[in-house]
Amino acid sequence: MKEETTLIIMKPDAVLRNLLGEIVSRFERKGLKIVGMKMVKLEDTLLENHYSHLKDKPFFESLKNYMQSSPVIVMALSGVNAISATRLIVGPTKGYEADAGSIRGDLSISGQTNIVHASDSPETAKEELERFFSKDELFNYDRLDLDFIYGEDERE
Repeated sequence: MKEETTLIIMKPDAVLRNLLGEIVSRFERKGLKIVGMKMVKLEDTLLENHYSHLKDKPFFESLKNYMQSSPVIVMALSGVNAISATRLIVGPTKGYEADAGSIRGDLSISGQTNIVHASDSPETAKEELERFFSKDELFNYDRLDLDFIYGEDERE
């Protein structure tokens, strides 16, 4: 098992529907550690970089408008296999395809307004974390409950 850090964006629908506490608690209950969190307004340049793979799609403008419709919460989460763990908690992109129990399965029915973004690979996570956080905005600390979450022999 390897310790990873990943990026989560709580999108405008999460902010405007007052779902932030619900979302954060799901990650915390899983045993992931919040190592950075802030509210930001997403500017055009940041969105164009973040969604560069979608810039030429016909829906890009509506995606950009949606992501700028309110501030968002960006969060860095750390833990053993954090990337795959967060993807499991979040569920598939389209809320109507997501299993009950996942964030999108429980809280979204849409493909675009789907509550959260989660990094999909270690390379993407590294890129996205650098895009949204400076080094001094990410913190390293010991959680008191790690032995109960991982067990002593599972931690590196």
